Amino acid sequence: MAKKRGRNGVRAESTERASSDDPRGSRAKPDRKFKKTTTTSTILLLFVIPAVTLILYRKLYTSNNSDIPDVYRRGLVSKTINYRQILDENTRTSENSSQRNFNNPVLAYITPWNSQGYDMAKKFSNKFTHLSPVWYELKSQGTKLVLEGRHNADKGWIAEIKRTGNSQILPRVVLEAMPVNLLKKKRQRDKAINLIIAECKEMQYDGIVLESWSRWAAYGVLHDPDMRNMALQFIIELGQAIHSTSLEQSKSQSLQLVYVIGPPRSNKLEEYDFGSGDLRKLRDYVDGFSLMTYDFSGPQSPGPNAPLKWIHSILQLLLDASTGDHQKLGKKIFIGINFYGNDFVVSGGGGPIIGREYLSLLEQHKPELQWEKNSAEHFFLYIDSQNVKHVVFYPSLMSIARRLQEALSWEAGISIWEIGQGLEYFFDIL
Repeated sequence: MAKKRGRNGVRAESTERASSDDPRGSRAKPDRKFKKTTTTSTILLLFVIPAVTLILYRKLYTSNNSDIPDVYRRGLVSKTINYRQILDENTRTSENSSQRNFNNPVLAYITPWNSQGYDMAKKFSNKFTHLSPVWYELKSQGTKLVLEGRHNADKGWIAEIKRTGNSQILPRVVLEAMPVNLLKKKRQRDKAINLIIAECKEMQYDGIVLESWSRWAAYGVLHDPDMRNMALQFIIELGQAIHSTSLEQSKSQSLQLVYVIGPPRSNKLEEYDFGSGDLRKLRDYVDGFSLMTYDFSGPQSPGPNAPLKWIHSILQLLLDASTGDHQKLGKKIFIGINFYGNDFVVSGGGGPIIGREYLSLLEQHKPELQWEKNSAEHFFLYIDSQNVKHVVFYPSLMSIARRLQEALSWEAGISIWEIGQGLEYFFDIL
């Protein structure tokens, strides 16, 4: 996550694009399946699908008809969707933008290279419990430590968020400092902690989201048992210091610490993986864990962004139901949900896309969207102007709804990477 989009450091370049300048090729054959206008299909679209999605929503969230999100009423949360529906409906949202429909914690990331995220945070500020603008890096500068990123902080935006909503602002801090010096030297550890707390107090933040595990893994220090223990001890010391610091605006509340963790890569934990034991060691010192359950597939192995069964297996591994405390631990997890997608070349290649690029592909190729039941994601295929076959996976209302259901089953919250990359009607179901 240290790089600017790939929460595990592999996807920076594509999502920093302010716009899509890539020619996306010629139009694919138009979808004729949705041109049928039989009485049966009309009844299905107008009555049956909306009824099914309303039943799903009531089962998951509420029995009060007045609380049902507009996208459910309109029958949009469905496995059966088409490109025209998305193009026509994606900017239509409920008039009541402050109503929360998912009542567990919601952490939303905002990136300075995508201004739409700032706008979505303001418009839907009451949908989020935590907002994490991606602003800071703690770096080594010779023998010193420096906290960089103040220039990214938008005080006007912070003031507006605090005025219009109840979201807590916890900017992300990536720990880029040389880990050997930082972890072995108490003076360096104390300096790092003091820099972070001083910035929180001066800028009146509610705490921070810290990312360091992926950086330590990249440096290879987690393979050493002593260094690994020092790494955990640093997080404990930081958590203790943060929790002993009161908020300027509310002396009865302390600063918060959310820690970023990557998903284990297999059922057999490697030395660099963050596992169940690590979670339990830190549970009393960390307020929440932002779990990066996305980036399952890549250009060399095209496929879904975050298969639901994979997410479930990761939660089983981390929370370990056999210990008896998994439900209590589940409440500290923010399950990662991607608001970006991928446009892969089937034979290998391609990369991430954001909302406006996805809409452009729909407009250009008019594809047939398909529901992949094993991953619980929608996708479509198209052929570009070079006669190269692509597969596109991008979130849908149904794929998001299924992940919210998974979060509720663990009593967990969600974390969204990142809210400027999604479609506006996604926020209706939050």
